[in-house]
Amino acid sequence: MSIHKQVEAARAGSEPALVCQIPSGWVVLANWQFLRGYCIQMPDPVVPSLNDLTQPVRTTYLSDMAIIGDALLEVTGAYRINYAIMGNSDQVLHSHIVPRYLTEPDGFRMSNPWTYPSETMDAMLFDCDRDKDLLFQIKNAIRKRL
Repeated sequence: MSIHKQVEAARAGSEPALVCQIPSGWVVLANWQFLRGYCIQMPDPVVPSLNDLTQPVRTTYLSDMAIIGDALLEVTGAYRINYAIMGNSDQVLHSHIVPRYLTEPDGFRMSNPWTYPSETMDAMLFDCDRDKDLLFQIKNAIRKRL
């Protein structure tokens, strides 16, 4: 689903992977949960890139990104968080906030998360029932930091 459609669904309260609203927009669990807690941050309104935000809004967006990372460290027990803003496939601003784990195989842990084989990623797609407790924990950890 495109970022535009996910933001519309978040506004309507119909996005199943919605974690919470933040000052700069929305947080959702990513479609792939092969790295438990992998989140996507989306601005509201949607803009083409980070450079299209005014300085105050850009500061808020980047601060929110770090808050999401802090929450993920707390909730998941990850040893670090990867942050990525690319916009190559869906060419609008959105951030990938990805917990990394010491239990990952060395060859994958030392690379970006997209080096995992697609069958690994597809085996752990977001699941409303399985991931509802994780979603709730991340939401609470973010909210206490705002």
